[in-house]
Amino acid sequence: MIAAIPFPDLSPDLISVTLWGSEFALRWYALAYIAGIVIAWWLAVRALKRPALWPGEPPMATKQVEDLVTWIVLGVIIGGRLGFVLVYQPGQYLANPGDILKVWQGGMSFHGGFAGVIVASLVYTWRHRIPRLATADLIAHAVPPGLLLGRLANFINAELWGRPTDLPWGVIFPGEAAQDCPGVLTLCARHPSQLYEAALEGLILGALLLWLVYRRGAFKSPGLVLGVFMAGYGLARFLVEFVRQPDAQFVSDGNPLGLAFHVGGWGLTMGQALSLPMIALGLWFALRARRA
Repeated sequence: MIAAIPFPDLSPDLISVTLWGSEFALRWYALAYIAGIVIAWWLAVRALKRPALWPGEPPMATKQVEDLVTWIVLGVIIGGRLGFVLVYQPGQYLANPGDILKVWQGGMSFHGGFAGVIVASLVYTWRHRIPRLATADLIAHAVPPGLLLGRLANFINAELWGRPTDLPWGVIFPGEAAQDCPGVLTLCARHPSQLYEAALEGLILGALLLWLVYRRGAFKSPGLVLGVFMAGYGLARFLVEFVRQPDAQFVSDGNPLGLAFHVGGWGLTMGQALSLPMIALGLWFALRARRA
């Protein structure tokens, strides 16, 4: 290995205190969720206060955003957890159903959380007779900051790292699992795939959506922002999956790349398979909005 970057001295806990013999900690990952929700709320309220961004009246009153956020948070937690349980580790949770509720132990799926947000938003907009596509655009343009913070928290937690690499920006992640690299006799460096996703899903996609909204009047074409978000996220995730370490249950001696669907050594990881429908549906929404 020519060069590698040692993992920085970072703790998953922002603050940790011991009270009555028990340890309580505020973790960076929890803080990322909280900050992402607050930023999304602020972006949504800011957009609703600018009627010129919309083809007519804004889709909802600013005071309704708080209620919508509550529904979305429930959708993220329930959908994200169920998505992980049903898609990635169904056997383990079928044998131990009580563990499904232990969300603090980790195990959330973005695609499941996205589905949960869709269901929660559809129910909320139906109950309050709010335009659905306009609401979806409003939500989509506010999501990337949370994705950015979440991926940074993944890096701090030294989780969801990438495949082994000899590139000079490879990171030597701590832990026995991260250092289990076949054929590597010294320290194993891996792609910092969390940072790749933070840049693509958070910074680049977020900047693109804000530019479309505030410079190109994208809210005036209902469904355009939603479509760009879905296609952009799906493409970013599809590409990063080439260097992201797959989930352990998909890796075997005959399938070292961890492909969930494959024939003759060629195939897709689970993340890629779930991203393809997002890309297709996103392009459909974007093209439909542009033709309207």
